[in-house]
Amino acid sequence: MTTVINLPPSLDERTFETVLEHLAPIPIDEKVLLDGRHTRWASPYGLTALLTIAQTRAEKPALVSPESEETGSYWARTGFFRHAEELFEMHGSTHRARSSGESDVLLEITPVAKSEDVHEVVGRIQQKSASILVKELNIDAKATMGFAMTLSEACQNIVEHAGRGGWVAVQTYRWQKRLGRRVVVIAVCDAGVGFRQSLESAQGRRMSDRWDDGMALEEAVIRGVSRFRDPGRGQGLAGVRRYIGRWDGKLSVRSGTARIAIVPSWDEDVPLEEKLPPFPGAQMQITIPERITDR
Repeated sequence: MTTVINLPPSLDERTFETVLEHLAPIPIDEKVLLDGRHTRWASPYGLTALLTIAQTRAEKPALVSPESEETGSYWARTGFFRHAEELFEMHGSTHRARSSGESDVLLEITPVAKSEDVHEVVGRIQQKSASILVKELNIDAKATMGFAMTLSEACQNIVEHAGRGGWVAVQTYRWQKRLGRRVVVIAVCDAGVGFRQSLESAQGRRMSDRWDDGMALEEAVIRGVSRFRDPGRGQGLAGVRRYIGRWDGKLSVRSGTARIAIVPSWDEDVPLEEKLPPFPGAQMQITIPERITDR
């Protein structure tokens, strides 16, 4: 028997939770079909998390691609279909990417499994991101080094903690609904062991009575705790936090059954959500908004 799960019209960090709610009760060896015919938009998080779902299933899932030519063309431009064809049984058109001049896709969906992949990702995006940050987001040219570091640390998290490969994508777009200005969004998703299991693997680590996914995220994201004992390890996320704080950005990290967020003034998210539908690995989104300068 195949269970059909309808993808929402807008697939992003928040609406993806509805997909996981429907997926959670289905045994991993049962067939699922993700129906994206009526999906009109997807964020980098939505697309990378969709690929991550396929990695969590023992039975290869099926995916119906969007009916909208515009949506399908964008998905193709991000490189989504190239990876999806290996992970899903595809139904419907795997649209062709139409040229749209200067692309809003800073980094198409890219697999990350080892440190060499991280260096390649950062190298590919450095020049492009410098132009976007300075010209479109009004962020100081010196901040581009911090952006590259942030991207690198987010990807390195897959290499050091996931235990298997993951995905990264970077896009810029105008976020009309929430901000009314442009943003750069980094999405990094994997289906690995997640933060709680990674921290549990630290030698000699004592767990408290309240030890769960939420506390593991607090330890890693807020307190910079790592499973590595070397001085300075675990500081990657602390560096990411400092960078997004400087530019009024947002960081959210989901792992297992919990999600933690560093919430800026322009957003209404909650700092910690628990008892979410279980999802293996870690899923991260970093949002950096256009800086409003005095005219």
